[in-house]
Amino acid sequence: MSPTQVLRGLVLAALMAAWAIAAYFGSTGQGRPDLNTAVGAAPFVVVLAILLWRVRHPLGIAAGGLLVAGTLAWLWPSLRQNVALLYFIEHLGTNLAFAALFGKTLFGPGDPLITHFARIVNNGVLSGRQLRYTRQATLAWTGFFLANATLSSLLYALAPHAVWSFYASLLTAPLVGLMFAAEHLWRMRALPPEERPSIADVARAWRHRASAKGS
Repeated sequence: MSPTQVLRGLVLAALMAAWAIAAYFGSTGQGRPDLNTAVGAAPFVVVLAILLWRVRHPLGIAAGGLLVAGTLAWLWPSLRQNVALLYFIEHLGTNLAFAALFGKTLFGPGDPLITHFARIVNNGVLSGRQLRYTRQATLAWTGFFLANATLSSLLYALAPHAVWSFYASLLTAPLVGLMFAAEHLWRMRALPPEERPSIADVARAWRHRASAKGS
């Protein structure tokens, strides 16, 4: 990785950590309600902005931006009175979206998502071991995100908001890191060295998919 890419990654990680800490305090009712609401709404606004940017038509972008701004202003009084619910919807929706992203590829004629990435890394040629592993890994990630969504819902409904917020805001990223580590150890046991992709290979596969979808 180039120094620019490393710096970009560090900045992104710092922003994510800052958002997680702000989300924890905001969803437990600490701090100013307007700031807490803004932090909670930020992921939704970013996603909508990315979708609008893909419209690639100035009038469409302007109309969509005005619609988003107007809707946010209209909902703001309700949102600032239900900040914890806003963060819960964001956490639940994110996990369900990732579960759908992985899970939907397990059905139908196409490859599971991780198998698709593996084909990019290996120029389309996969062994039987790689096919089994990548399908099972896709299933494992689907189950991980569904379990995360389920536990988040149970904690939000049954536990104090401080407990749910600690789990959703501060533990989610470490849990994802542990899942990556567990998958890495599993890959070490399931595949011989010549069939294991490097982290750089996986990163290139992600970039290839992103650029293909953006074109």
